[in-house]
Amino acid sequence: MARIGFIGLGHMGLPMAMNLIKNSHTVTGFDLSPSAMKSLATAGGIPAKSVKEAAISQDVMITMLQKGAQVEDVCLGENGLFANAPKQSLFIDCSSIDVQQTRLIHKKAHECSLNVIDAPVSGGVAGAEKATLTFMVGGTDDAFKAAQPFLSVMGKKIIHTGAAGSGQAAKICNNMILGISMIAVSEAFVLAQQLGLSAEKLFEVVTNSSGQCWAISQYPPVKGLLENVPANNHYKPGFTAAMMLKDLNLSQQSAAKAAIKTPIAEQATALYQQLVDNNMGDLDFSAIIKLFDQK
Repeated sequence: MARIGFIGLGHMGLPMAMNLIKNSHTVTGFDLSPSAMKSLATAGGIPAKSVKEAAISQDVMITMLQKGAQVEDVCLGENGLFANAPKQSLFIDCSSIDVQQTRLIHKKAHECSLNVIDAPVSGGVAGAEKATLTFMVGGTDDAFKAAQPFLSVMGKKIIHTGAAGSGQAAKICNNMILGISMIAVSEAFVLAQQLGLSAEKLFEVVTNSSGQCWAISQYPPVKGLLENVPANNHYKPGFTAAMMLKDLNLSQQSAAKAAIKTPIAEQATALYQQLVDNNMGDLDFSAIIKLFDQK
């Protein structure tokens, strides 16, 4: 079994680390949250006092952080992961960050004789807890093969998307679609209500018709249609609106760099910004329906 350093033990990172522990890996973790560190220790992990300590003597290092700047801070510098990890060890970044930042991280890792992949995820907290995440993996064939045994105990679908940064590109595009489709689904439920059509009947029709999409069939923003969705629990996340806004902003930054227009995604970004500005950023992203449903 492998020695793994895990940085970022939040809503996603902690259950991912726990699944590695359950599969007999030795996990040394670091997070700024004392409660997260305590939870790791309770699960059988080893709390580290610093990023540097989490890197020393590890076979694999995994980061699950919110921002690209955080990934750079953790990885680079004399006290970072890259300077203190053994040569030829494997670095897996599961954060969702900018493609250009990711390619820089790949370059710096290779300069330190490390194997590296970008492997952002889809599946939310429930997927992290149940080890059913989808991983979108960018990197060399050899690095992808080396990472598969570890990704497979945290997820059920592992897709090699191509070269460095392609995993992040896939995640950005996927979440752009998801954010837009959740808005469309929310608008449809509100319109149906005003037209006298019940949410239950709209759900039945759409999930069996051409409007079917993941946002309605697996994650409807209206309570009582499916079990275990945030709408049934006052929109407790899941995947927060603030995180969706972050990913949509990444899509707009990427579109600007590519010199293309994404007008619907631009409007979706503005709507999620409005939700966050209304102090609902900590709710699940499906709470976007609250912008339209004023009953």
